[in-house]
Amino acid sequence: MVIEKSKKKASKLEIDLTGPDGNVFHLIALGRNMCGQLGLDKGEFTSEMMSGDYDNAINTMEKYFGEYIVMYK
Repeated sequence: MVIEKSKKKASKLEIDLTGPDGNVFHLIALGRNMCGQLGLDKGEFTSEMMSGDYDNAINTMEKYFGEYIVMYK
């Protein structure tokens, strides 16, 4: 089947938090990369990610990139 590119559904990036992708330093690096791609402030994102515990980091990822990612526990 051939589909027009404009009708292609964008898929979300899947992140398994129970594996190596769930490491907070990996999440920070991923988030900083996504900030660069989306034109967001990397410093502000990083500060917010590091301002609390692991749950805060997960919530920050959801806040900034919730429409682009799916995280699994």
